[in-house]
Amino acid sequence: MNGPQETEMSQARETTSSRFGFLMLAAGSAIGLGNVWRFPYMAGANGGGLFVLFYLLFLLLLGFPVMCMELAVGRASRRNLYGAFRDLPEKRPSLWRFPAGVAFSGNLILMIMYTTVTGWMLTYFVDFLTGRLAALSTEAELKNQFTSLMNNPGKMSFYMILTVLIGSGICAFGLRRGVERITKILMAGLFVLLSVLSLYALFLPGAGSGMKFYLMPSLPGDTNIFKIAGGAMSQAFFTLSLGIGALEIFGSYTDKKNSLATESILIISCDTLAALLSGILVFAACFSYGIQVDGGPGLVLFSLTGIFNHLPGGRILGSVFFLFLSIAALTTIITVFENLIAFMMDEWHFSRRKAAWVNFLVVGVLSLPCVFGFNIWRHIHPLGTKSTILDFEDWLISDICLPLGSILIVFFCCRDSGWTWKKFLAEVNTGKGLRFPAWLKWYAAVILPVLILYLFGLGIFNRFF
Repeated sequence: MNGPQETEMSQARETTSSRFGFLMLAAGSAIGLGNVWRFPYMAGANGGGLFVLFYLLFLLLLGFPVMCMELAVGRASRRNLYGAFRDLPEKRPSLWRFPAGVAFSGNLILMIMYTTVTGWMLTYFVDFLTGRLAALSTEAELKNQFTSLMNNPGKMSFYMILTVLIGSGICAFGLRRGVERITKILMAGLFVLLSVLSLYALFLPGAGSGMKFYLMPSLPGDTNIFKIAGGAMSQAFFTLSLGIGALEIFGSYTDKKNSLATESILIISCDTLAALLSGILVFAACFSYGIQVDGGPGLVLFSLTGIFNHLPGGRILGSVFFLFLSIAALTTIITVFENLIAFMMDEWHFSRRKAAWVNFLVVGVLSLPCVFGFNIWRHIHPLGTKSTILDFEDWLISDICLPLGSILIVFFCCRDSGWTWKKFLAEVNTGKGLRFPAWLKWYAAVILPVLILYLFGLGIFNRFF
């Protein structure tokens, strides 16, 4: 049981205005560039349909139980992850709060990488709107445009800082008036546009071959199945932002009317739909216009710029799409900012506005090395063959912070020295809807950590060996 102080603070905590608001906030944290930008290029580089099959499997085997645990920890504690790990265990003072620092670090690393990539999307939106991309059609021209952007740190810095300003500014207005209200509007617009564009892409010449590559698993002789499985597992964690408290904080803002297993299924379904629609759009475009599907981080920018430049009214369509692609990224930026801000409000007793502007300064400064890393610090050990700071940060968040944070959450919910399995079950199953099975304890306590440790070890191996 929590003491009187925790109970009083829980009652005073901000809450979302509705269940829909909570779901959109949680989905907004999960849905972002991980779906619309990272998922297509990861699938393209890892065999298409086989990667997608593994990805869906790991969402069920790994994503669902860890998400239930993270949301339950938030709803029970009404705190950020650090505060939850400190306050929920029966034995006080709890040593769990120290490893929970991984979550705060993970949020910062995610932000300093994500703000740079979001800046790319804003750049493409402005360049489409002003007609600078209208003459580009061949793959070589599209790649040269992307390379030109990477070699312009001034331009990237401007859009990165603009991204940080927008995210922190919205959070400064409050949970309901700022974060929830804006996220609901942005998410609705994103799904409408993705659905329309994906449907159009299916009628492009060559789209059928793209869908065969994307949705039909195959196992060519030179396929490294362990590499594909590891990439799919990493993507499942990255897209759901598991292990760093990005979802936990929204669990702390919701009520107990619905079971968290039900809420988790709805959030994962929204996230998966966004990823699958993005893949349809990108791979239909790639096969229609002869763009290589293993183009890496620039794949979405190459393929979609090419398709829009071949369409009547493509300049307007491209502008709108990259606007909403920016919006998808901004929903994650806003929700991760909220997590950092909540930590400062809970633990350091900052006002919301003070926490927002402190984060604006901290994230803005820490993001600069990522921007300039496209022009300096190339081919330096231990980065190996990876050539930019963004590559390193992507690896650090995807293969280190997210798995380590997820293991901590799993152990915290399963072990008697933490919150205990009994209390986790009581919280996750409070409310109407699906029940989290009690008999899954053996899986959660033994098999789940082994799978996550495999991902952690694979990330280390692939990086340095």
